[in-house]
Amino acid sequence: MKKPKNPILVTQPTLPNLDEFHASLKEIWASKWITNKGAFHQQFELELAKHLGVKYVSIFNNATIALLTALQALEIKGEVITTPYSFVATANSLMWNNLTPVFCDVDPIYGNLDAAKIENLITPNTTAIMPVHVYGTPCDVIAIEQVAKKHKLKVIYDAAHAFGVEVNNNSILNYGDLSVLSFHATKAFNTVEGGAIICHDDATKEKIDNLKNFGITDEITVVAPGINGKVNELIAAYGLLQLKTIDSDIEKCKTITTYYKEHLANIEGLKCMPDIKNTKLNYSYFPIFIDEEKFGMSRDELYFKLKENNIFGRRYFYPLITDFNTYKNFDSSNLPIAKKIASQVICLPIYAGLTTAEVNYITAIINS
Repeated sequence: MKKPKNPILVTQPTLPNLDEFHASLKEIWASKWITNKGAFHQQFELELAKHLGVKYVSIFNNATIALLTALQALEIKGEVITTPYSFVATANSLMWNNLTPVFCDVDPIYGNLDAAKIENLITPNTTAIMPVHVYGTPCDVIAIEQVAKKHKLKVIYDAAHAFGVEVNNNSILNYGDLSVLSFHATKAFNTVEGGAIICHDDATKEKIDNLKNFGITDEITVVAPGINGKVNELIAAYGLLQLKTIDSDIEKCKTITTYYKEHLANIEGLKCMPDIKNTKLNYSYFPIFIDEEKFGMSRDELYFKLKENNIFGRRYFYPLITDFNTYKNFDSSNLPIAKKIASQVICLPIYAGLTTAEVNYITAIINS
């Protein structure tokens, strides 16, 4: 096996056709309307809602600002039950809103918030739950909804990974009070940087739109202490072009996922996530989990072996949020499953442009 000249990175963004993007830029240049809800912005929100099968989309300059705004839109106070097995922005959004994150353990198969463990963490100060669809794999939305209704809690899904994900032909984004998508360059669907809040009624959409525009509703009226979460026309135009290729990109990643599973099957001590019935995924991540005793090598030893061979996977999510100094004072004694999978995970390279030869090389190194 010859080491590839160029590194094989964990992900690589799909970019829109440059000529088509240039044509869009010419329209923007001609209009001289480059931000503040121009024609491309409005069209992008409508096309996104149609593509995703949701009622209302409010696009943002990034998903972290969208998370901050979602919490403001629902006027969340006190404590919020969330997961330690996520990107740190999930918990940071709570802290920036002067909320207290309460960390709940995850299920051992998919790494999602364990709905069965939520109730024991509810206190009189609990007002919401913020689960994450980890790697785009749907949470147990029905069980979470039942807990939320019973205790009159709001549910905001960090759906950063969940673009296009469906369960029983229904968008996963239609669950919960709000869902927040990420369009960062590393995501299945990217607008370089970006994000969106999905909501279910026009009053909430209007409130979110006001909040992301400084709370301004007209020339002389400010209704809330809002933030600047607006998306400019260049990014909206870029996003519209991305919608043309996203379905084919997902199909390519689905093929790569199948190939990985076939070539990594029956390796003692290496587990892949099992398929889920009646679920449409976006295949934007391919995590494997290493049992050191059975595999004969630790997760970190394999991770560095891959790097030595120019394969740059990612230990995602490691460390846990509760292992960062910022969160070291939060209780992490009840997180054994999250700690275990964080110590075992490597996300292997996967993106639409990954070649069969590169996947062959990656799986050969692992099998060796």
